[in-house]
Amino acid sequence: MTIRLYDQDAELMKFTATVRACERRGEGYAVVLDRTAFFPEGGGQGADHGTLGEAHVLDTHEVQGEVIHTTDAPLAVGSVVEGHVDAARRRAMMQQHSGEHIFSGIVHRLFGYDNVGFHIGTEAVTMDFNGPMTAEDIRRIELLANEAVWADIPVEAFVPPREELAQLSYRSKKAIDGDVRIVRIAGADTCACCGTHVKSTGCIGQIKVIGWQKYKSGVRVSILCGGRALGEENALMEQVRRVSVALSAKQHEIGEAAERLLAERDALRARSEALGMRLFETLAQAQAGEAVRVVACDALAPAQARKAAGHLAEGARYGLVLIPREDGWSFALCSQTEDVRPVVRGLCAVFGGKGGGPKDMAQGVLGSGSEAEIRERLIELIK
Repeated sequence: MTIRLYDQDAELMKFTATVRACERRGEGYAVVLDRTAFFPEGGGQGADHGTLGEAHVLDTHEVQGEVIHTTDAPLAVGSVVEGHVDAARRRAMMQQHSGEHIFSGIVHRLFGYDNVGFHIGTEAVTMDFNGPMTAEDIRRIELLANEAVWADIPVEAFVPPREELAQLSYRSKKAIDGDVRIVRIAGADTCACCGTHVKSTGCIGQIKVIGWQKYKSGVRVSILCGGRALGEENALMEQVRRVSVALSAKQHEIGEAAERLLAERDALRARSEALGMRLFETLAQAQAGEAVRVVACDALAPAQARKAAGHLAEGARYGLVLIPREDGWSFALCSQTEDVRPVVRGLCAVFGGKGGGPKDMAQGVLGSGSEAEIRERLIELIK
């Protein structure tokens, strides 16, 4: 089997190896080496990328104990190649994985919950715990996890003898046959794990919770660690800066400034809707004596169409309200005496729209037609 150099030294990013096998696989090549520092995808951790000689390693996975390197070019069997692991990607993976161990270990110690699902994604590390936690619980765990980072505790990875393993209390997602590799962070976590980790917790830098939500009977927590956490925080700070400038407010006061802005918006919206309804009522008065009334009013908000149509239909057979939109009209058709649904189907068929509702009130959109054309077709459909 492939000798796994990353088990001996997770910081090893450059090595030499002999090519044992190389065969075409789809658009790439499957390469087996006698030894490798490339970590194959598994246990929630993504595969290493990098180069073998002049070939790029696009993926790494394990098949029946062998590490398979997917490359974009063939390598000669028997040749000696120099491998270079993408150090930035590997170190990011190590930071995320070690941070996840600390967080999950603290959850297990405080609540007894298991991490039943774990994945290092491109946007976040997600952990699924099989029990509930509050926002206060999660913030407490985040603080304890960062205290473990600040303490710069050694991260030990070892395969204990069977007798010693039997005496160890450790986390494991499943029963493992044969040797069990243990990753231990004193005071934070002891867990069966095949992944790569930092040498000490201080190398993680920081652990930041970026979200949590209820998931099945427990909770899903998303975190970022190290450089990824810093990148996310910098992006958020840039957003805060832009909002601060836009609101002409100090950065620590943008919440209050946004609330004031929303209150002003709501007040203006209420005034606009009141004025829109007054204008609509003025237009509607011109058709007070008609049995079929059609009013187009761009001062109305779409949310007011139903109320306006109800007013328009009082004392008439039909009341149709049209509100202009970029590609046609929003409409509401009301009748106190007739079933409006067949008429709506007819209008939609002619003007390319859709709509529906109960027999006395239907709403929807029309894709074309002028106010006069729609009025004319409405009268034809009624007849």
